[in-house]
Amino acid sequence: MKRLIAAWLGLLAVLVVSPAGWAQQTIKIGVILPFSGQFADTGIQLDNGIKLYMQQHGDIVAGKKIEVIRKDVGGIAPEVAKRLAQELVVRDNVDILTGFALTPNALAAADVSAQAKKFMVVGNAATSIITTKSPYMARTSVTLPQIDEVFGDWAAKQGIKTVYTIVSDYGPGIDAETSFVRGFTAAGGKAVGSVRVPVANPDFSAFVQRAKDANPDAIFIFVPGGAQPAALGKALAGRGITPKTMKILGNGEIAMEDALKNMGDDAIGIITAFHYDPNHDSALNKQFVADYNKAFGRNPDIFSVGGYDGMRLIYEALAKTGGNTDGQALIDAAKGMAWESPRGPIAIDKDTRDIVQTVYIRRVEKVDGKLVNVEFDKIPDVKDPVKARMPK
Repeated sequence: MKRLIAAWLGLLAVLVVSPAGWAQQTIKIGVILPFSGQFADTGIQLDNGIKLYMQQHGDIVAGKKIEVIRKDVGGIAPEVAKRLAQELVVRDNVDILTGFALTPNALAAADVSAQAKKFMVVGNAATSIITTKSPYMARTSVTLPQIDEVFGDWAAKQGIKTVYTIVSDYGPGIDAETSFVRGFTAAGGKAVGSVRVPVANPDFSAFVQRAKDANPDAIFIFVPGGAQPAALGKALAGRGITPKTMKILGNGEIAMEDALKNMGDDAIGIITAFHYDPNHDSALNKQFVADYNKAFGRNPDIFSVGGYDGMRLIYEALAKTGGNTDGQALIDAAKGMAWESPRGPIAIDKDTRDIVQTVYIRRVEKVDGKLVNVEFDKIPDVKDPVKARMPK
């Protein structure tokens, strides 16, 4: 009888304890991205990178199942992003936050990461200060100063004496302009004018005319990915500004695949600096592009590779902690991590928790009848220069 009672008590204990035990075997990741609105394609491409990594590597890490909960922030909406992050943490009990295509949203969610002590991985948002807003945050995309300060330095050293800047009037645009001009002037160049354009659906014609009137050696451009690069490219061509008449320099968004399709041959000769392009020549990237096309019927882009590498960072940090989701444990595991990405070698800086990577200088050329970015120079192992100047 005693054995029977013990057996029943054991069964009862299993029935009572198991639900909690099962819950502990699931790691929840909250993804906040714009799946609708002006930046919907950005969100979809970043999420596709997340999906592809999980397709390739499964949904079990350190013996625990990965569950992804997606939330649509709808665009630049910091209040919504913060509310969604709070809901994911409080109501959905997520262990990790990721996604974050846009700077204002990442900054808003950083408060939640810091307060809740949740590991947060930024897959795109590129304003330098973002990772300073939570000690539990790392970034797998890029910072604008990382690209543009070395690009400004490079441009001046190619003999370009004067530049006029056209940038979007929000954090990333201001970051890009400030960084390019800093690098350009430090190397002996001169900025002869600038204009900041609205983020939402601007008419670029008047802004382009101001740049033309200044008659610089080159124009430097930053606008966010999506519909705007092609619209600006058309406005430049409409005012007679093409690489044949003036050097056009820009952050890589202006020469992304969709933008080039819309600009046509007027884009030939545009020079950009960027951290990834699907035409990057490496065996790993060729396989990545092939797998991505098989899964989604299109090429990956910077957003895709940011999401893909973001999930790799999450998976490998979890593997190092043995599935421990404590925010401090995960960020400690992430610091200093290095690996070969489809974009080339990358690492997470152990001091700043930001990405270290190669910046590629590319020129738009027509290859086999198709407009592509051809890499012709590079600057390896670039850290975010803003944080490098911060006191230790």
